[in-house]
Amino acid sequence: MSPTTSRASRRYTGVFPVVPTTFFDDGTLDLESQKRCVDFMIDAGSNGLCILANFSEQFLLADDEREVLTKTILQHVDGRVPVIVTTTHFGTEVCAQRSRRAQDMGASMVMVMPPYHGATIRVGEPLIREFFARLSDAIDIPIMIQDAPVAGTPLSPAFLASMAKEIEHVAYFKIETAGAASKLRELIALGGDAIEGPWDGEEAITLLADLDAGATGAMTGGAYPDGIRTIVDAYREGRREDAVLAYARWLPLINYENRQGGILTAKALMKAGGVIGCDAPRHPFAPMHPAVRAGLLDAARRLDPLVLRWAK
Repeated sequence: MSPTTSRASRRYTGVFPVVPTTFFDDGTLDLESQKRCVDFMIDAGSNGLCILANFSEQFLLADDEREVLTKTILQHVDGRVPVIVTTTHFGTEVCAQRSRRAQDMGASMVMVMPPYHGATIRVGEPLIREFFARLSDAIDIPIMIQDAPVAGTPLSPAFLASMAKEIEHVAYFKIETAGAASKLRELIALGGDAIEGPWDGEEAITLLADLDAGATGAMTGGAYPDGIRTIVDAYREGRREDAVLAYARWLPLINYENRQGGILTAKALMKAGGVIGCDAPRHPFAPMHPAVRAGLLDAARRLDPLVLRWAK
């Protein structure tokens, strides 16, 4: 049974953006840019970081590269902020081994999607529950379940709440599905204090509604945590009207990332600001279209985010 946790003693709250993975033009890992990226994100006010997520292009990484990135980033962060490591894999034991290694290297939490493969290979609720129970038995740090459309696996609030109550380390939930606010609200009502971390996702496009629903964390893109903090901090301090105004101010850029730039947004802005050396993805992921890049930079320059000034 998960120990109940009061709202006041929740371990991880605030803005935990996803760290993009940085490559050279030839597709090899650029670890120096990776370190600068992390330094910028911490300087920009990130309460914590998440690595190896989909917005990190994890699906383009080899297993040995995952190990290199995890070790490099955790050593470079050196405890300055907590780091969530994404360890998703269809295989229960592979996911457990990944998670144990991440924990041993200093991860504060792991984020995992329910087991899936491709467009059609899924498992039902009993095996999903067993998957997360075995994962929990393998580690001593919290598990965040990533409830994302890419997994194609329906996870009802009742099912998620029951796992939070019954599986020791299942305590955080990143909700990215349609109607996220309603799902968060129901999840909190059903799970109570077992839901230690009801979190917003999807680049903050539903952030205000999710905060109203009770979200205590936000996992966003990595380029402008300074902007997201103005929303989340105001809301957490009870200044909802200030949060609404901050959300309205940053919403054009949030929307551009969510609906236009997507996964490559953070790297495009970091490259424009001199934080990293190259913003290209790996083949066969398509690079950002120049017109999309121009629109993104136009939206960003109107807000003067730290990403465009940090390295200058």
